[in-house]
Amino acid sequence: MLEVGTIAPDFTLSDQEGNPVTLSAFRGQKVVLYFYPKDNTPGCTRQACAFAGAYQGFRDRNVAVIGVSKDSVASHKRFAEKYDLPFHLASDPELTVIQAYGVWQEKKLYGKVSMGVVRSTYLIDEEGVIVKVMPKVKPDTNAAEILACLDGEDTSK
Repeated sequence: MLEVGTIAPDFTLSDQEGNPVTLSAFRGQKVVLYFYPKDNTPGCTRQACAFAGAYQGFRDRNVAVIGVSKDSVASHKRFAEKYDLPFHLASDPELTVIQAYGVWQEKKLYGKVSMGVVRSTYLIDEEGVIVKVMPKVKPDTNAAEILACLDGEDTSK
């Protein structure tokens, strides 16, 4: 995974509407960039809904939220519509951004080893520098932890 102080790799991916989302277009505001394994799975749904529930808090702080997975634009569109998600869901089927941010890792589930997206979140400042790295986040508390971090609270455990 990338480290605090690193310039966040720029990218352009399509969102759930098929529109391009370019990280550098958000310069001048903070960005929450969160990576998740798959649309419409229990943990990913809870995480997305938590970000949706906290979205006004991010807007009040002028913070953009972008979720990234390897799901298709069509899958993201269905997911966003089903749960009324108000932020960008970026599609990375080629794993370009997922790998650039170091979240494509070996995972173990029930003793089986496979490669996949490790649920992780980056907070990027107004100049495009990573200021917080949160590997292996919990889907239910990730959004609240980021808001607390934005408000200056220490969320490191």
